[in-house]
Amino acid sequence: MLTILHISDLHFGPAYLPHVGEAVLRAAEELAPDLVVASGDFTQRAKAAQFADARKFLEKLPQVPRVVTPGNHDVPLYRVLERLLRPYANYREHIADELDSVLTTDDAVIVSINTTSPLLAITNGRIDRWQIEFAARAFREAPASAARIVVAHHHFAPAPDYDDRNDVMWRAREALDRFNELGVELILGGHLHRAYIGNSLDIYRSKTPAAGIIVVQSGTTTSRRGRAREREKNSFNLVQIGPEVILITHYMYFDQLGGFAPISRHTFPRRHLHYLQPQSTPEPVVGRPE
Repeated sequence: MLTILHISDLHFGPAYLPHVGEAVLRAAEELAPDLVVASGDFTQRAKAAQFADARKFLEKLPQVPRVVTPGNHDVPLYRVLERLLRPYANYREHIADELDSVLTTDDAVIVSINTTSPLLAITNGRIDRWQIEFAARAFREAPASAARIVVAHHHFAPAPDYDDRNDVMWRAREALDRFNELGVELILGGHLHRAYIGNSLDIYRSKTPAAGIIVVQSGTTTSRRGRAREREKNSFNLVQIGPEVILITHYMYFDQLGGFAPISRHTFPRRHLHYLQPQSTPEPVVGRPE
């Protein structure tokens, strides 16, 4: 079974909550993931010092493979000349040099797509056709049993209670249709500061007769900028992928606990099975495995 810790929207800077960050590190150690996904907005204003702090935080997480992608806050907003000429300089120096990447494990192929657009779509992001084909090449070479996963900061499908349901990425529907054809099972993202775990078919009708894609949005994991039903709340997700099912556990921070606790669990059949088999649900991870 592959276990993924999915965090997002850390927002190092004035909005960052140090005590929540410490709680994330404790939870990460207890959950012992095989892989960490951080889906963008490491900083509040893309400053070098904020990126340096974010890097130190990432290095304290379990030393397992890590998948990252930039968010719109990781690109300078008010430093216009920097945004025009070298928008990713600080991100590349402190977080990762690659903006679009592929990680292959024994159980999965994870494609990270940079959906920021410093010149054309500063807030809402966009995905280009070459990025869709970049993902297609990686997934075409994947073993049949491997989970196909896309990581992006911006949302392909909005949460049901999102303020503006049309406020999504440029070319999002086209990308979802192509990902469906490619057999993508999961999309992990952030940006909304409100977690959402569901299916792309909740929002868009696919052009292809497919099961849809499991959408896993994380709230803001360590900042005071939660929105909608997660206003002033912090959350992350734990994704467990087995041969027959995908189990997603949503964790939220509680002051009375001084830490994170699971508040919901979502079980989906693997794409090739279409439905849940009897006794196929894995035992959920809530602490350090024995």
